[in-house]
Amino acid sequence: MTSAPPPRTSRTPRRALAAALLSGPLGAALALIAAGQVWSETTTTFAGGTLPVTATGSDITGLPSAFALTGLAALVAVFAVRRAVRVVVAGLLALSGAGTVAAAVAGARDHAALTEKAARASGLTEGAIDAVQVSAWPWISTTGGALLLLAGLLALGYGRRWPSMAGTGRYERGTRAPRRDTPPPVDPDRPEDLWKALDRGEDPTHGTP
Repeated sequence: MTSAPPPRTSRTPRRALAAALLSGPLGAALALIAAGQVWSETTTTFAGGTLPVTATGSDITGLPSAFALTGLAALVAVFAVRRAVRVVVAGLLALSGAGTVAAAVAGARDHAALTEKAARASGLTEGAIDAVQVSAWPWISTTGGALLLLAGLLALGYGRRWPSMAGTGRYERGTRAPRRDTPPPVDPDRPEDLWKALDRGEDPTHGTP
């Protein structure tokens, strides 16, 4: 009597892990880079002259950067905890992404920083500004928040089946280093192996059952 073959393990959690490892850091990077760029610009008129006024993302609000850093820390922490704590950390990651989106959208509509800069430039108590032009950077920050949110949702949906660096001897040092002329094998249960494979431009899910 032949025994039944072992059930095949679904590749979906591993693909979700790879997607989260890509979308999370990329989203945080977009939000942090966007914070230092010009989000809105206008002109102010006083004493018969016109002066350009610009406001960067950090001039308008520091919330997208704060949420992005929190989300990046939460993404790292996902692999350092297990069970119910992982669900909490994944939820924090998702909330950080949602917060980044909300703060960026609100910042695109906030003209207070422009008005304040116009007042300082003119020496008046309150500066009058002309029509405001909003750049693409607030929406790039919004995209970054959406990617963080995606990473959080993936962690909530599949995080319980992702590997953990806590409480396992698998991650202890002392293993023999592979030869440098051949890429090391990718262990789908080790997040650091998936990071290295992605950095080499490889598909970490290729060839896994």
